[in-house]
Amino acid sequence: MEQMDMQALLSGYRDRIRRIALFEPLNELDRKRDVDLNGTKIDMKGLGLLTLLFFFEQKLMRNQRTGVKELASFLKEATKEVYMLKEETYEELARTLIQNFRPTHGKKRSYGYFDWEEKAEETIEYSILKANDFDAGTNTQFYTLDEDGLELIFATKEFYSEFQISINQLILRKQLEKGEFKGALRQINEMRVAVETLQERIVKLKHEIQRSIVSEETFERYKELLDDIFQRLEREDEEFKELREFVKETRERLFAENIHQKEQKTYQYILQINRKLEKVHYEHSELLNQTLHLKNTTLITAQESLYYTGMHSFNFDQDIVSLIVSTPLPLDAMKGVLHPFLKVEENEFWSPLAVLEEQNIVEDRKEKVEYHFYEVDDENSFNSYKQWISEKYKELMEHFLKAYEENSGNTLSEFISYLERNQLENLFQMRYFYDFWIVLHQRSPIQAGTDDEESRTVFDEAFRLLGKRKLIVTEDKAIIQKVDRYSISEMNIKLEDEDELF
Repeated sequence: MEQMDMQALLSGYRDRIRRIALFEPLNELDRKRDVDLNGTKIDMKGLGLLTLLFFFEQKLMRNQRTGVKELASFLKEATKEVYMLKEETYEELARTLIQNFRPTHGKKRSYGYFDWEEKAEETIEYSILKANDFDAGTNTQFYTLDEDGLELIFATKEFYSEFQISINQLILRKQLEKGEFKGALRQINEMRVAVETLQERIVKLKHEIQRSIVSEETFERYKELLDDIFQRLEREDEEFKELREFVKETRERLFAENIHQKEQKTYQYILQINRKLEKVHYEHSELLNQTLHLKNTTLITAQESLYYTGMHSFNFDQDIVSLIVSTPLPLDAMKGVLHPFLKVEENEFWSPLAVLEEQNIVEDRKEKVEYHFYEVDDENSFNSYKQWISEKYKELMEHFLKAYEENSGNTLSEFISYLERNQLENLFQMRYFYDFWIVLHQRSPIQAGTDDEESRTVFDEAFRLLGKRKLIVTEDKAIIQKVDRYSISEMNIKLEDEDELF
């Protein structure tokens, strides 16, 4: 038989006892022997549970002014067909039930037990009802369910309060699918109460973190707790988004089916569900933000506070020097004491692989090297280039005019074929050949210009060969690529005499 893990078995023993302790007020009511006018035993335990349900209903309806008289009226209505009681007895019953859940001395209820996990006697304090408001004019005290009272209500439904929202979401979806809109509306109210309870818990958790982190162990415990809460809230947020989308689709479907005219009450329910679900989702999103703030700010601040508290309380002479001087320590133990205060050992090594790394080769020069584009040295060099390119363009125009006269220049591809036949392939292998035809296409239609000195260009000599004719160059879709380096669009070329223009 496998050995039992005793520590794992007893883990969380206090929380389990605490849930049992919540039922103690109901057990005390069960031991009472009150009877009605007919001698029938009154079910005080049942009336105690009805009292809790009554205050829970008041919390759902946001009724903040609920006291003894209101509870007495509820008990009269609930028991009028079962018990025969006097009018004043209902008020006495209500006062007895409230005092059972909230003792008259104002202190929390306590429950003693033996903690088998800690092997010691312990006491648990809890509060079912709490004071909510007070009317000084009528000297009336009002009450509401405390956090433990809500947990007791949830415990009677066979699930824990931390899963209340998730379970409510599942129930709400089922009710919407079945068309139980009135029940769905109540379910949203319960979700809102659960969200408000979580908000109170997060505030308490924040204060608990700020005053309870005294070691790294407690820090890690709270860190894991916040991570669990944040992950659960994220899952609930995703479910809220899906529920909102489902409600939206349901509303649109009902509107399309003219339910808003046929059954106005049903359509009003779905509108209220949509509005209240939006509000609950918003409040739940605030919980997500508060938890994230706890993780990123409060928890880290508490850890830093713990660190600085340790730094300020550390005394080097007392904690280190006196220990070394007054207590004879073996050499190994002395190294352990001194190790945190010594510098990290640093050794410089050179690897033979360093010779294979990329090297920066720098030439020793007296003058400063500047990286820039090369500039023309003087105007003579520029003029020489201008003269050279002008002659090349003129040569290309001469060849083209000859080819055109032989009916081999109607397109650029025909002209290139003409050059190949005449063994002039070197011309269309040069960059200036393509520049020439690109400029002709851009400036088309082209005629010989004037001899104005200021307006002269490198094309003037070439254009002068046209005489009185006009050169028209238009682009085609085909691509010409006779060499690997250059490509150009096909050109349709036409020469028109001056006489043809009129």
